[in-house]
Amino acid sequence: MKKKIVRIKDIAEKAQTSKGTVDRVLHNRGRVADDVRERILGIIKELNYEPNFIAQSLKSQKTYNLAVLVPDPELDPYWQAPKIGLEKAEKELRQYGVSITQFNFDPHDDQSFIARAKDVTAEKPDGLLIAPVFYKEALPFFKEWFEMEIPYVLFNTQIEHVNPLCYIGQDSYRSGSLVAKILSFGLQSSGTILVAHINEDISNSAHLITKEEGFKDYFKHHSGEKNFNIVSQEIHFAEGSSPDAGLDEIRKQYPDLNAIYVTNSKAFEVAAYLEKRKLKDIKLVGYDLVERNLHFLNKEVIHFLINQNPLGQGYWGIHQLANHLVFKKEVAAIKFLPLDIITKENLDYYLDPQ
Repeated sequence: MKKKIVRIKDIAEKAQTSKGTVDRVLHNRGRVADDVRERILGIIKELNYEPNFIAQSLKSQKTYNLAVLVPDPELDPYWQAPKIGLEKAEKELRQYGVSITQFNFDPHDDQSFIARAKDVTAEKPDGLLIAPVFYKEALPFFKEWFEMEIPYVLFNTQIEHVNPLCYIGQDSYRSGSLVAKILSFGLQSSGTILVAHINEDISNSAHLITKEEGFKDYFKHHSGEKNFNIVSQEIHFAEGSSPDAGLDEIRKQYPDLNAIYVTNSKAFEVAAYLEKRKLKDIKLVGYDLVERNLHFLNKEVIHFLINQNPLGQGYWGIHQLANHLVFKKEVAAIKFLPLDIITKENLDYYLDPQ
């Protein structure tokens, strides 16, 4: 059944008063006699009146300036998808007065993050969408933005004990558990599994630590008769170089290595190594539908990818800010996105235009 639209005029007629009096009650301003106020509130409840925030926002012509603090996609292709998502949201919300300014930083340089975060603070935006890849450096800014009453939405990385309007992204712990479950089905015998953090400062990457915890906890409670040795390793190498030397050393130390879990979007770096060394028996699972990962997924060097839906993270992050600022809707503290398991066989379904 189609819901009946209730107007202020309808409430005024039923309460036998003016529209101005109803408006004062709705917005709790001006003086209204107690008995009239109670009568109007009763009618509002009876008629199930809901304000039309969309119409109000169009009428107000107010501009909402949102800032986005995100790694530069020119320096890491993973961040191209969130950029597409947030720009798609901006296009949809432009008619409601929403505009976005992007502040890009080097994802490998904490000082670049600090400088751009200071630029955001100086801008004093109405709201902020941020990927806080530098955990320690971000904390003082969270406190400052909270004191400035700037609502901010976190995406990609969930951080405890701060005060965001919302977090958008995956449940990192369950993400690690899911990868562990996939590998436990694929491994027929015991051996060593490498958790590889490729070019990451793990001590400053809260979401990667949580992924690793979920991964290890799954094997701790579900290994059965199989005895897996889980080792964690940060593998660093210069831009334009390769992880070959580091991986050679790990294989020398653990000759029974039979699976590798890459915790970020750099699984292609490990895949190139496995292909070069002709290692076809090592299972490889990683994240994200970046072009180089897709190349090795189609060749089945990468066996599974977990899609973190970065486009959706950028898109929904902006919409959550708009819901709060423009449409005055209550926003849930967490919006987890699905954990999609991608294989060569179902990849095409995730590459359709969005």
